[in-house]
Amino acid sequence: MIIIAYLAGSISSAILVCKMRGLPDPREQGSGNPGATNVLRIGGASSAILVLFFDMLKGAIPSYLSYLMGLDAASLGFIAVAACLGHIYPVFFQFKGGKGVATAFGAMAPIGHDLALCLVATWIVLVIITRYSSVSAMAAALLAPVYTWLLDERFVLPVAMLSTLILIRHKDNIERLRIGEESKLTRKRSNKKA
Repeated sequence: MIIIAYLAGSISSAILVCKMRGLPDPREQGSGNPGATNVLRIGGASSAILVLFFDMLKGAIPSYLSYLMGLDAASLGFIAVAACLGHIYPVFFQFKGGKGVATAFGAMAPIGHDLALCLVATWIVLVIITRYSSVSAMAAALLAPVYTWLLDERFVLPVAMLSTLILIRHKDNIERLRIGEESKLTRKRSNKKA
């Protein structure tokens, strides 16, 4: 299941959606990150929603199948992390992948609708307040183990594993935030920077 999860994660939704829609390669445009946020910048909302949906499925399907197989919480964590590592280092796309946020969310979502709602609400509220997708993602990752502990403590370990991976993957964003160079979340539009 770890191998299956990694291979599923390695299917880059952002690259495939951009190819199907005639958009530039997300690894070479915008932030250079093949994820939903960058696709939003270069291709608009409908393309980003497709990427988000398929990235979430990559995490949800292996994790949920493993849960149905009766695997323990630690194993579920390793399988979910493998799906995220596939997204971050995809074997099919020269190991150049995204941050793993949507895939991690997909892996956490089957735990329960209440957890999924808490994570989505956290991300939305913070992105409205800050306009930084990275800040919203990191805050949701930090709060995910807390929400899980309150809602279904059996899965705190796998969620904490995913959260740690997401925070590590955002180290460059943390540095850009520190020096004031992090990009704010905007949809595709003409560039009118001063």
